[in-house]
Amino acid sequence: MKIRVGFGYDMHRLVEGRDLWLGGIKIDFGKGLQGHSDADVLIHSICDALLGAANLRDIGFHFPDTAEEFYGVDSKVLLKRSVTLLRNKGFEIGNIDTTICAEAPKINPYIPRMQKALCEIMETDIEVISIKATTSEKMGFVGRQEGITAYAVALIHKF
Repeated sequence: MKIRVGFGYDMHRLVEGRDLWLGGIKIDFGKGLQGHSDADVLIHSICDALLGAANLRDIGFHFPDTAEEFYGVDSKVLLKRSVTLLRNKGFEIGNIDTTICAEAPKINPYIPRMQKALCEIMETDIEVISIKATTSEKMGFVGRQEGITAYAVALIHKF
């Protein structure tokens, strides 16, 4: 069996007038994340971790922010396509471990819904997807509630 690991990281600025999408679900909050797509930092970090593990470059290579077709795109579409690229190369997802760093809103109440949404998109068991949440203790741009970051590690395998 061939086992590989990938790492993903993403950050986006919080702005007025946008919906907040994290982990494939809409969260009721006064601000949303700015980006070419819906700016779902959790999904973007997962895409990068999966693509990197399979040596398929990164999310920007496959879904560039200069392409009109991806303007305003639902990041769930990007994740589905990333998983397809991975499986086309013969890999399956072992597990994914993620961390969202946000001062607000509180993420923990949303984690079960995020896990459910993500496992449906990736066609995996819910036990495969770990989502954790933390703050930056009011330090830096996350601490000032100017943005949100997400980190992901993915283990993939091929028999």
